Parts: sequence; structure tokens; C-alpha cells
Amino acid sequence: EVQLVESGGGLVQAGGSLRLSCAASGFTFDDYAIGWFRQAPGKEREGVSCIKNSDGSTYYADSVKGRFTISSDTAKNTVSLQMNSLQPEYTAVYYCAADSSSSDSVPCYSGMDSWGKGTLVPVSS
Repeated sequence: EVQLVESGGGLVQAGGSLRLSCAASGFTFDDYAIGWFRQAPGKEREGVSCIKNSDGSTYYADSVKGRFTISSDTAKNTVSLQMNSLQPEYTAVYYCAADSSSSDSVPCYSGMDSWGKGTLVPVSS
């Protein structure tokens, strides 16, 4: 059974940093792409950043380029998202997702195979 468990969320002030982690189990980690999505109040879920573990290629949404960094630890089956210079508009529930797609590009879309339950990141002004 695929399991994705997020951790690291919590209240942070604008301009601050936070590191989210996603612990994965139940599948061959190296064969999957894993990513982070967020859903702000009243908005649709959007892809933030994803990484394809087979080759380390990454995807970032334009809104987070230069602020967020995704990384994968294949020894610990964990994917982390370092978030810097956080702004109030980044307030959202952040979800971890995994996908077994073998496409050349990095899968980072709403139809990912498996999802975690999410972790709340409120950013105060």
C-alpha cells in the first residue's frame, strides 16, 4: 500500500522559511516522481514542485522559482521542500503526491497516482 506522510507544516511569519518533508513507503521509490502541491482557501489545487527520482529532474511552478527547492533522499525514501521568503499568499494546505509515470518530462499534475493527507502552512503578515 502506497503511503505518503507529510510533516513540517506550521505557522510562519512573512519572509520566513519552512521545510516540508514527505515520507514515502509501499512502492519502489526510485521508480516514481514525487511532488508537492498546494491548495489555498477558495482556490484549486496547484502543482508547486516535483522531482523524478529516476534521474533527479525537477519542475517548479513559476511562482516559486528561486524561493523553493525540492530534494530527494533515496536512502530515507523522503522528499523535502525547502521554502524560503514565504509570503501570506502562500498560505495553503500542502500535499505530497507520487506518480509512476515513465514520461520523459517530470509528472506534476492533479492526476498523480497517490496523495498524502496534507499539512497546513499559514503565513502571517
